[in-house]
Amino acid sequence: MLLADLATTTVAGVVFGLALAAPPGPMNAIIAEESVLRGWLAGFRAGLGAMTADLCFLGLSLAGFVAALNDLPRLRGAMVLVGGALMWYFAVDAARGTRSTLTPDADATAGGKGFQKAFVLALTNPYQILFWLTVGVGLLAPGSVDVLGHTPYVGGDLTGLLVVQTGTPALLVGLFGGIALWIVGFPATLVAARRRMDALAPVVAGVSALVLAAFGTLFLWDGLRTFL
Repeated sequence: MLLADLATTTVAGVVFGLALAAPPGPMNAIIAEESVLRGWLAGFRAGLGAMTADLCFLGLSLAGFVAALNDLPRLRGAMVLVGGALMWYFAVDAARGTRSTLTPDADATAGGKGFQKAFVLALTNPYQILFWLTVGVGLLAPGSVDVLGHTPYVGGDLTGLLVVQTGTPALLVGLFGGIALWIVGFPATLVAARRRMDALAPVVAGVSALVLAAFGTLFLWDGLRTFL
């Protein structure tokens, strides 16, 4: 691969990673909650939990397990049910955070469970499971991928804008580099905004609770349909 092609593929991977990480959803709800209640490091740890789950999915894809999961719909359904139940549990926890103040407490920061919460939810998140069952597996095989076409919610409008070659380490490095940029920058932006808005912490906690509850309900229904 030429140096120019290598650079293009890496940058495309970064764009892909940012496009996957940025849309609103349960992972960003947890990152936002941890960031405004416990500080930047807690928000980064939550993002790192979600990214670690993606690394696990990458390893499972290399081992062939993710592809095999496609033939086990009941196992997938059970994973989604667990994810839905956990999201409701964390939604209740986030709702309690609406009474928190903006000043990060040292004990609260040290005791934050953002990494564990995001990691477990990411492993049972049907969107991430579906991504690694389809696009993720495709990234490992020589070929091409429509990077922006797989962006959550708006991919249909971006189809064909950025198509790159797959099966190269540069694309994967770029992908996780883009996710890393997001989990560093998103919490930093929220913490900076928190310092300017005294009422931000309870508002973010409340919105996070609503997002988690909504996705929890969606996941429970999706999981239950597998067994009906």
